[in-house]
Amino acid sequence: MFITFEGPDGSGKTTQARLCAADLQARGHLVEFTREPGGTAISEQIRQVVLAKRNLAMQSETEALLFSAARAQIVAELIRPALAAGKIVICDRYADSTLAYQGYGLGLDLDALRAITRFATGGLVPDLTVYVDVPVEVGLARRHRGETNRLDHKALEYHARVRAGYLELIQREPARWIVIDGAREIEMVQADIRAQIERRGI
Repeated sequence: MFITFEGPDGSGKTTQARLCAADLQARGHLVEFTREPGGTAISEQIRQVVLAKRNLAMQSETEALLFSAARAQIVAELIRPALAAGKIVICDRYADSTLAYQGYGLGLDLDALRAITRFATGGLVPDLTVYVDVPVEVGLARRHRGETNRLDHKALEYHARVRAGYLELIQREPARWIVIDGAREIEMVQADIRAQIERRGI
């Protein structure tokens, strides 16, 4: 079972993904928790480059290809082996982030991004994606209270396009997605996610 967590910046999806992994482990499941970009030594090095605030000259195409390169590494090195071993893999972000951020956010061609993603992942698609949603202003306010990265400082309009992109992706493939209101208290959000996942028989 491959479960991914998505959401706008500041949605709380990382916290919720970690809590979900801990809950599944407590219930006796073998769980592999990881993140994108990152999760392997090579992917973490790419993460440092793509998120560094000093890299303001980065082209949109460069950004998309770097994220996809990190994804190719983690799929081959970590995700596929873990799935083959019978583990539940929980990944904080995955390919939908590329469509939302580089596609809808930056305006890159969605069909080209889908083709690059298929190449990078060998066609690996999540069984379930949890989308933790918050209004853009709420998410950015949360992010700017802590450590930020290059993407956090893009214009509000960019982040609005990202969120709208996610909502369009959900409309295109509703059976794969669980939509969660992330503006509530952490415990309420986690209880909602747990209940939704249990309804899926997990």
